[in-house]
Amino acid sequence: MFILKILIRNAFRHKLRTFLTILGITVAILAFGLLRTFINAWYGGVEASSASRLVTRSSISLIFSLPISYKEKIRQVDGVRKVSWGNWFGGIYIDEKNFFANFAVDAKSYLELYPEFILSSEETTHFLRDRKGFVAGRKLAKRFGWKIGDTVILRGTIYPGNWDFVLRGIYQGRDETIDETQFFFHWDYLNESLKKTAPSRGDQVGFYMIGINRPDRATEVALAIDQTFKNSLAETLTETEKAFQLSFISMSETIIMAIELVSFVVIIIIIVVVANTMSMTYRERTGEYAIFKTLGYRGWRIAAMIVGESMFITLFGSFLGILLTFPVARIAGRMLSNWFPVFNVAEEAIYMDILASVMIGLLAAIVPTRRAVKIRIADGLRRIG
Repeated sequence: MFILKILIRNAFRHKLRTFLTILGITVAILAFGLLRTFINAWYGGVEASSASRLVTRSSISLIFSLPISYKEKIRQVDGVRKVSWGNWFGGIYIDEKNFFANFAVDAKSYLELYPEFILSSEETTHFLRDRKGFVAGRKLAKRFGWKIGDTVILRGTIYPGNWDFVLRGIYQGRDETIDETQFFFHWDYLNESLKKTAPSRGDQVGFYMIGINRPDRATEVALAIDQTFKNSLAETLTETEKAFQLSFISMSETIIMAIELVSFVVIIIIIVVVANTMSMTYRERTGEYAIFKTLGYRGWRIAAMIVGESMFITLFGSFLGILLTFPVARIAGRMLSNWFPVFNVAEEAIYMDILASVMIGLLAAIVPTRRAVKIRIADGLRRIG
C-alpha cells in the first residue's frame, strides 16, 4: 500500500504532463480497439458461418449460373441432409445509396437451413403462402421504417424491371453475430417471371446451399458433389460456407493489411510518447535515485518504482480507452450499419488492448530503468540542486 501511494504521488507530481500522457494513451487505445473492431466486423460473416453448411457454385465464377436440375443429384450424394438454392438479386430500393443484400431463395428449405434467422410461426406461415412475400432483417426494417404488410418495390439491375414485394416477416438474429440487414424472397417468384420475359434465364440458380449430416465430412461431401458434375457443361465448385465467405474478403485483403498496419503504428507511437515521459521523469529524479541508493535501496527496488509508475500511467489511460471503446463502437456501428451489419467489440479486441497496454508500460520503462539502476551515487548527487 505504501509503494502504491508513492507510485501515485510520483505519477501526478507533474499533473499537466501526466494528464496529457494519459490522454494520449486513452486516444491511442481507443483508436487501436476501434481498428481491431473494424477488422472483426469485416470478418463478421465468416465467424457466423456454420460448419455444417456447404455452398456450391459454378467452378468458373459466381456470376455463372447452374441448372436447377442439379438439386436432385446433390440430394443423392451421401452425407447431404438438406439442399436449398438461390440467386443474388441485386435490386435497388429507391436509390443506389440504399444498398443491402437481397436474395431470391427457396423459402422453406432456406429457413430450415438457417435456424439462426428467427421468425414467429405466424410470420413463417404468411411468408410461405405469399408468392410475393419477403422477409427482412430487424435492422433493415428499422432502417426504412417497414412494417408487416408494407409493399416494397425494388428496381432490378441483374433482372431488369420494377419488382414489388410484400413484407411478411421480420427476422431477428439468434445472437449478436447474425446479420440482421438481409432481404430474401421466393425464388419461384423470380423464376416464373423470368420464364415469361427471358426464358433462357429461367430454371437457373446462382448457388446451392447444402446442409450436411457431419461437419467432419465436409471435404469428402464437397469432393463428391463436384465429382458428380465433372466434365458437364456447368462444372461446380463446392466449399464450406466459411471458405465461401472468405473468398469475398480475400478481394480486399490489401485494405485489411493496411488497417492492421495502422493499428500497430498507433501502438508504436504511444510507446514513444510514454517512453519520452518516463525519460523526462528519470532526468528530474536522478538525484533522488542516488539518495535512495545511499539509504540502501537495491537496484530492483528503484527499477520497481520506475516500472510501476510507467505501468500505472499506461494502465490508467488504457482503462479509460477500453471503457470508451464500447460507446464509441456503438455510435460507429450505427453510422456504418449499411456496410457492416455486425459491428460489436469482440473479446479478442479487449485482450489485445490489455496486451498492448502492458507492452507499452514495460517497453517505455526499459531505458530510464537501466540508467537509474546503473548510475553511480556520486554522479547522481551532482545533479541535486
